[in-house]
Amino acid sequence: MKLTSAHMTEFIKKQKTAFIASVDEDGFPNMKAMLAPRKIEGRCFYFSTNTSSMRTQQFLSNPKASIYFYNRGRFRYEGIMLTGTMEVLTDAAVKQEIWCTGDIMFYKRGVTDPDYCVLKFTAEKGRHYCDLKSESFQMSEMESH
Repeated sequence: MKLTSAHMTEFIKKQKTAFIASVDEDGFPNMKAMLAPRKIEGRCFYFSTNTSSMRTQQFLSNPKASIYFYNRGRFRYEGIMLTGTMEVLTDAAVKQEIWCTGDIMFYKRGVTDPDYCVLKFTAEKGRHYCDLKSESFQMSEMESH
């Protein structure tokens, strides 16, 4: 199955968890499970997190990143890994756009809490696994139909 941009987006939207990898100060990958992206726009994925978190600090030092999504069905496993860069955004408009009512549990001062920021991941390339087959792809070359 040739992966299309539309299939990738729909697949990712159905997942509840994203695995996000950063690079630490010693050059080692660090992986963490997070809630799924709040917004997907083309090859950009937006996550909410704490400004003070270790992962945020790692992205500020080294923007190289990877995100991974998977679904383990009864008879089928499918996974999509994307590599690219992660930006830490503190712009009020972006923070407001992906804010959810329940976020107040994590950010006591609301959408303007200085410990609330947005991680914007921009995918460059990826790898798709499904039905015992793997394929690598460039986001710039992916078909959208």
